[in-house]
Amino acid sequence: MLDVRDARLNSLRRELARLIAAAVPEEGRRETAVPGLMLVRRVRPTAPMPVCYEPGLALVAQGRKELELPVRTLSYDASRFLITSLDLPVLSRVVEASPERPYLCMLLRLDMQVVRELLALGEIAPARLEDGADAMAVGETTPELLDACCRLVRLLERPQDIPFLSPLLQREIIYRILQSPAGARLRDIATIGSHGHRMARVIDWIRENYMRPVRVEDLARMAAMGLSTFHHHFRALMAMSPLQYVKQVRLQAARELILGGGMDAASAAFAVGYQSPSQFSREYKRYFGVPPSQHLAAVRPAGTAAAPARTRFASVRPDVRLA
Repeated sequence: MLDVRDARLNSLRRELARLIAAAVPEEGRRETAVPGLMLVRRVRPTAPMPVCYEPGLALVAQGRKELELPVRTLSYDASRFLITSLDLPVLSRVVEASPERPYLCMLLRLDMQVVRELLALGEIAPARLEDGADAMAVGETTPELLDACCRLVRLLERPQDIPFLSPLLQREIIYRILQSPAGARLRDIATIGSHGHRMARVIDWIRENYMRPVRVEDLARMAAMGLSTFHHHFRALMAMSPLQYVKQVRLQAARELILGGGMDAASAAFAVGYQSPSQFSREYKRYFGVPPSQHLAAVRPAGTAAAPARTRFASVRPDVRLA
């Protein structure tokens, strides 16, 4: 017989699934009127796709998803939430979904200022940061976290309540995350002066300046670390080297220029910082599995002129998503 806690968890999961299914009646992703909240519905498993997860929470009501990092694979479902503390490139795929039982998930961007405000209160017992913990973790979905998420999504049924109640509920959700072991890295990154916080500044700089020449020595200096120490902490946090991270950010930005703007491969290559279009095409195919010309053909009819290259490179930002 299920105990009271399990019975409550199952009831809350069904309620969250109902709310998401009602808000997203067909397959796809929906940006909602609640700031930072997106809802997702998939009716079949998906192929692995390179994406960049931004700082946020992914909480599944039904189905399962897997993320492939360079050194490990993470899986999350209705019993385990995903927390991402920094912009992190991964291979993402839905592994459990069907028309009868679709994959249903809520995604919530985290406001790091709210994280710092809650930590400043000094009333949240610190979770131990495990050795080797990186910028992405899974944690047990508790009734308290699930209840707060249900109440947040339920605001879509009463949009007049969103401006007042949404900030309060999002603070509660962040509080619940920080109480869990999975929130330890989030606490570290939000703590000014910590290694995690200094690395977060470097990641932010890369995201805004990836189209320019990048020297690892300059990144280490920005983090106030020696070169070998910087390499060690970067790999521990991002599961890849700094230059690998820069390359993946550039390739994802180029994909957005091609798919979103119909830019030809050579123009996209130069826009994101490549000096050699042939090298760009090789690395693009290795990363996405198809050459840039195939992505371009999918969005631009034959004989159509290419979109002009952008001149303000800083405005070109890679696709960043949660799921």
